[in-house]
Amino acid sequence: MRDGASVSAIVEHEVTAPWEGVLLEPAAGSGAGVLVLAGSSGRVDRERARLLAQQGLVALAIRWFGGPGQPAGICEIPLETFVAGVDLLRSRGVERVGVLGVSKGAEAALLTAVHEPLVDVVVAVSPTALVWCNVGPGPDGRRHPYRSSWTWRGRPLSFVPMDDSWRPAETDGPVSVRGWYDLSESTFDQRLDAAAIPVEKARADVLLVAGGDDAMWPSLPHAERLAARRRAAGTTVRLVTRPDAGHRPRFPGEDPAEASQTFLYGGTPHADASLGELAWAPVIDALNPPPARPVAGQ
Repeated sequence: MRDGASVSAIVEHEVTAPWEGVLLEPAAGSGAGVLVLAGSSGRVDRERARLLAQQGLVALAIRWFGGPGQPAGICEIPLETFVAGVDLLRSRGVERVGVLGVSKGAEAALLTAVHEPLVDVVVAVSPTALVWCNVGPGPDGRRHPYRSSWTWRGRPLSFVPMDDSWRPAETDGPVSVRGWYDLSESTFDQRLDAAAIPVEKARADVLLVAGGDDAMWPSLPHAERLAARRRAAGTTVRLVTRPDAGHRPRFPGEDPAEASQTFLYGGTPHADASLGELAWAPVIDALNPPPARPVAGQ
């Protein structure tokens, strides 16, 4: 849907296998759909999925870690988890499948598109250009030694570990961990090439959304790296950014992100909403099928 109108009738289905989730379908049906991935919160992002369904998309939001039978942390998560989401959308008649992820969800979205050619479009919000190590414990309950966040066909992807010598600049209250990622890139620079996300290999269209004041990790420099790889390979990419936005852009209709007692995310509610508003039309346009070309002579 490209005219800005909203769909009023949406059918909602609870999903329980192979993961917890919610599937929202316009009652009139749709040939376009999107898999919605939250970041390291682990939640099923129902609010964002509902907004996308209101734009005429079949929207599937899933819990991809922390649920029954899943690792408690983001540790060696099979990318097949997300391929299963793509397959479910296609089973509902979706012909153009997108994956929209934020933060670690964006990392997963990009990697899924690299490995699964049935993904038609990726929207990566506050992305990274690298595969990082685990965040939290794996199935064995251990956080260390560091392992990859992801596997494909049973094999862990090459990754960048964290340099645990880092200490936050803040001595009280919530902290910014962006410097931890910057230090880790420097410390483990010999691992960067192997851990780079080869986004140029993805058949999918790629839309990147990043704020320049991200205090969680350097998403804008990483988005620029991803865009450069795509352009160097002659593949399409679009980058939407705003210098004063943080890690959590908010799309029109979404509530402001809740303040955290643990982390600083950067940006301001106004800047984050402004970036989300700037990106909203490109997001909806990217997820929908391209307009049909007129047939010659008609």
